[in-house]
Amino acid sequence: MACGSSNLEGMKKALEYSARGIDWGAILLISPDPVLSTIDKWNKFIVYELGKYIYTDFALLIHPDGFVVNPESWRDEFLEYDYVGSIWPLPKDNYSYRDPLGNIIRVGNSVSLRSKRLLDLPNELSMEWMAYYGNTNEDGFLSVHNRHVFEANGCNFAPLGVAKWFGREHEVSENQDVDKPFVFHEFYGRNSQYRNLAILL
Repeated sequence: MACGSSNLEGMKKALEYSARGIDWGAILLISPDPVLSTIDKWNKFIVYELGKYIYTDFALLIHPDGFVVNPESWRDEFLEYDYVGSIWPLPKDNYSYRDPLGNIIRVGNSVSLRSKRLLDLPNELSMEWMAYYGNTNEDGFLSVHNRHVFEANGCNFAPLGVAKWFGREHEVSENQDVDKPFVFHEFYGRNSQYRNLAILL
């Protein structure tokens, strides 16, 4: 499990809360550093550097505003995929959540489970770092814009039916029957109930 943000105290609390009831292979705190001083630098670090710190088969990336809230909701089937995140809503424009072929990608999110294989591929393939529509979001880079590259190299991404049990960011029709996702991201909708959890430690 890895956590990173400019909010050091929030990161510690998120890690502590996420460690309840789970025997993690390792816990990694990525502390603030001048090299990660901007969101763009942070995103690039996650794509090209995070894998160098991971020695387990998978890594769960969390944030102060997104972490494990229901450890009992873990499913072993999550490990059948190289990337498991939350479900994204259908876009309201003609470019968001779309791969190079125009396909709408519904599963992504930064708070996610990623395989070591997926984490290492950007460096192995010398993938070019670039912005898409002005954004350098690492989750978009991995699970949307370059998804076809990862799939061509043997990686698979969780479908909606699996992702909805893993995590919740947006309120979408597909996750309305899930009361207890394994993780969450962002404090809105039903996720607002998690706002004070980490500070209770």
